[in-house]
Amino acid sequence: MERPLRTSIRGWTLQSSIRQTVAPSSADPAARRAQPWAQRWLKPLLHLLALLPLLWLAYLGLNGGLGANPIEKITRELGDWALIVLLCALAVTPLRQISGWSALARVRRLVGLWAFAYTLLHVAAYVGLDQFFDWRAIGVDIVKRLYITLGMAGFVILAVLAVTSVPRLVRALGGRRWLMLHRTVYGAVVLGVLHYAYMVKADLRTPVLYGVVALILLLARRLPLQRWGKAWAAQRAKG
Repeated sequence: MERPLRTSIRGWTLQSSIRQTVAPSSADPAARRAQPWAQRWLKPLLHLLALLPLLWLAYLGLNGGLGANPIEKITRELGDWALIVLLCALAVTPLRQISGWSALARVRRLVGLWAFAYTLLHVAAYVGLDQFFDWRAIGVDIVKRLYITLGMAGFVILAVLAVTSVPRLVRALGGRRWLMLHRTVYGAVVLGVLHYAYMVKADLRTPVLYGVVALILLLARRLPLQRWGKAWAAQRAKG
């Protein structure tokens, strides 16, 4: 019998994430009805929220709202949302620890996969719309343009994390190796912020904002958030 995992990491992966990834989802209607209302509707609500930026882009496209350079608008919007959703994925664990709401642990993987979906769409827009599948030009871009190099490196990391979130691969890797691999999500965030900063060059306000949020989330891994959350809950119960 394997030893129970004690290692935990903030962000996408915790021991509960492994159980959630490997264990089959419950199809028992009675079990679902027994869950609190908020827990039952949390995943559908997050799927809907994650779709909203795509629906908004589609609306803009159908109504001529993409501006003078629609390809650039689509590519940049998708890149923005890829980074935003990735930061949201990293924020799940700190929020769970502070709030004590254990249901949040169930959606970490979902949010992470949506972050990869937006990253994939961002890369697809660059490859298909901007470069028209000119692989030679894309290769030159990756080598010569630092922001493209950084972005592609982050994309590769997220692609590996998305593929290895499949339950069969989690078992094949083993829990400890899987956890170590998924720590690289923080590297993907850093690469994403640098990719943005080198791309815009002049107006650094947005990438700096994303960088500050990412730094706070990275530092949050070192803080006793769970203990603070329990103390706050106990204080509220007394009051």
